[in-house]
Amino acid sequence: KNTWRSVASGAELSMSVSEPPSVDSGGAGGYGAFYPAGYQALNPEEHGLDRGCKVPQETLLKLLQGLEPDRPPGEDGGSVTGVGDETAEFGQLVSVAQGPRLGIGMDSCVIPLRHGGLSLVQTTDFFYPLVEDPYMMGRIACANVLSDLYAMGITECDNMLMLLSVSQKMNEKERDQVMPLMMKGFRDAAEEAGTSVTGGQTVVNPWIIVGGVASVVCQPNDFIMPDSAVPGDVLVLTKPLGTQVAVNAHQWLDIPEKWNKIKLVISREEVEQAYQEAMLNMATLNRTAAALMHKFNAHAATDVTGFGIIGHARNLAQQQKNDVAFVIHNLPIISKMAAISKAGGNLFGLLQGTSSETSGGLLICLPREQAARFCAEMKSSRVGDGQQAWIIGIVEKGNRCARIIDKPRIIEVPYRGSVVSAQEGSNNNASPPEVQLT
Repeated sequence: KNTWRSVASGAELSMSVSEPPSVDSGGAGGYGAFYPAGYQALNPEEHGLDRGCKVPQETLLKLLQGLEPDRPPGEDGGSVTGVGDETAEFGQLVSVAQGPRLGIGMDSCVIPLRHGGLSLVQTTDFFYPLVEDPYMMGRIACANVLSDLYAMGITECDNMLMLLSVSQKMNEKERDQVMPLMMKGFRDAAEEAGTSVTGGQTVVNPWIIVGGVASVVCQPNDFIMPDSAVPGDVLVLTKPLGTQVAVNAHQWLDIPEKWNKIKLVISREEVEQAYQEAMLNMATLNRTAAALMHKFNAHAATDVTGFGIIGHARNLAQQQKNDVAFVIHNLPIISKMAAISKAGGNLFGLLQGTSSETSGGLLICLPREQAARFCAEMKSSRVGDGQQAWIIGIVEKGNRCARIIDKPRIIEVPYRGSVVSAQEGSNNNASPPEVQLT
């Protein structure tokens, strides 16, 4: 069978038809809210595309070592260099006369400008399709690019460019059906974020690739440098984990040998629900969380994407000015994805924090006394339109590292709109008991 491929896992993602969410199921938390009025989900023709994959984090670090200019010892004011983010979004903390600069290692580059204390903040990202619907894939790609700005507390974007690769294996009909929908999804998400797409680059390539560039000119108080966590802070996550498992489980519905490994722990209907939930989470902007980072005095943040929560937690820890360590006690995971991971033999390392996420939530270091209020406002329909956030760990004194405890608490996050007991979720936004933070 011809397929699209998952950039995160390299696994085949079937292009066979699945039942699209109802466009009429709008409202807070409804899947239909992400589709334009009257939209009919595409039943795409099958496409034969070769495998795509990520550069491993350790390999990327080595590749990036030569990009920063040489500086005499001490010239950078004691800068801290972290590992490269998965899309080479360059960031190294450097003290310069004009203001802070972010170079190799984090989500966005921060470049002090020559004019009036302003800085240019810029990021880029792209990946291969991982969901069946081209429109939603465009929205997810745009949300993923913008998340790098949101991770710095930036809520506005001045301009976006779109990067698009059209597969050379697509015929004219397939190209004319798929690519305009992907571009529309990207544009609609940009408009939701209050910005616009003014250009970009389109090429012909063996693979479909979609992504973009986001740019904004900021004053110093518009962004939060990701380097000020202190012992006593807590860690907050704004989207559940498990998108890689959900997307792959959905593909396995048509692969008997793989479906047989997980069918005892999840039904076909639940797989469809988890897939829709994952797609909705990936398409959701992190803009609300970015705004609340200022209100509740966030000390540092990053977005959780291709290297999993532990990879990005370690990256963020290495950027800190203080001697701190991040300890993760709780893992909010899309319902049933933990069970699938266990049934599949520790599938993708979900419970170890190494499972890739796409357009994941923000991992934020917040003062302990502010965290519960942050989570409550995220959940408020007035502010966050029913988005959620969870306190998942603590910041303690340490050597700029991160770890997950041996037996983390798994928080099962129900599918939106499903009738699931709220017993677990009703307490997720409160500060966890002390016993969980030891």
